[in-house]
Amino acid sequence: MTAEHAAAAPLKRTPLYEQHQALGARMVEFGGWEMPLQYSSILEEHRAVRTRAGLFDVSHMGEFQVEGPEALPFLQYLVPNDVGRLAINQALYTTLCLPTGGVIDDLLIYRLEAERYMVVVNAANITKDLAWFQEQAQRFGAVQIIDRSQETALLALQGPEAQAILQPLAAVDLATIRYYRCQPGSVAGLACLISRTGYTGEDGFELYCEAAQAPLLWERLLAAGKERGLVPAGLGARDTLRLEAGYCLYGHELTEQTNPLEAGLAWTVKFEKGDFIGREALLRVREQGPGRKLMGLEMVERRVPRGGYTIYDSDTGGESGSSGANQRAIGVVTSGAPSPTLNKSIGMGYVEAARAIPEHLVQIEIGDRRLAARLVTLPFYKRRK
Repeated sequence: MTAEHAAAAPLKRTPLYEQHQALGARMVEFGGWEMPLQYSSILEEHRAVRTRAGLFDVSHMGEFQVEGPEALPFLQYLVPNDVGRLAINQALYTTLCLPTGGVIDDLLIYRLEAERYMVVVNAANITKDLAWFQEQAQRFGAVQIIDRSQETALLALQGPEAQAILQPLAAVDLATIRYYRCQPGSVAGLACLISRTGYTGEDGFELYCEAAQAPLLWERLLAAGKERGLVPAGLGARDTLRLEAGYCLYGHELTEQTNPLEAGLAWTVKFEKGDFIGREALLRVREQGPGRKLMGLEMVERRVPRGGYTIYDSDTGGESGSSGANQRAIGVVTSGAPSPTLNKSIGMGYVEAARAIPEHLVQIEIGDRRLAARLVTLPFYKRRK
């Protein structure tokens, strides 16, 4: 063991660690947490979510409570999206940007009361985000930021059977909760915030509850959903599901070196709302046009593009294995995986804006070969409504 390993902080565990162990989950490190990658197989769990339902433990996510008379002005200044348009019990997706326009994190913001909000941040960014929130809050006198991450658990029930599974356990009419809306209510007798949100491309619900109640909620949901084919699902399936749906993952498609306009998230940047951190930098990007764009990638051959692989322009008509003399690097892969739904290998990556043309053939360097791939628009998968 090296000195570096000896000094490494122990991995954190969610309140459901014992449940994952009992189910025989394969546990892996993710963002400083020991999390389930899979229980049976990624393919089986992925298909269960697309056709029936899957239950995810995402309690490693962070939750900040932001409240006070200046909570709204603070959040409006903090993020590019328009928090002011939120009704009570409505949620908003947004990035969190530096003055350069680079992305610190991507967030969900819930308006729970007139002057009380819940912000959900990525697990690996909790400490960084909290420090940024507190630093920026110094400009505002009447705002409180409370880190509720340790005391809050989050379970995601996703798939076409999610509502049918959850409704008998819920004390509220789930049909009245629209997409990106939430409502407090009990589930299996436990107090929850029930949110119609998710990260899989399927209909479903995310349930926030007290950490101590999470094991009981998990057990009751799995028991209630057994006859409808509900299975526990791990981070492996969560990643292939979000990739098919074209959702960005922080640390891959989003980093402090990328901005929301090149990431295809221009719809989350509301210049008309007034000042916010990163506004001037993002205005310049909009005026000049992004230098690169996030695109989907479909492999022509049966190899998997992985994050970090180089994308080359193709001057060979898509022939594989060639390293044509005129080929030049035009981008980089950010994510990739076999797609269980499309039955082909897919990925996402940044490509020079001038070459970011749907159906344009490129080549991806995998090992010592350059293999043909096709640029496509996102998402790869969109559920039928």
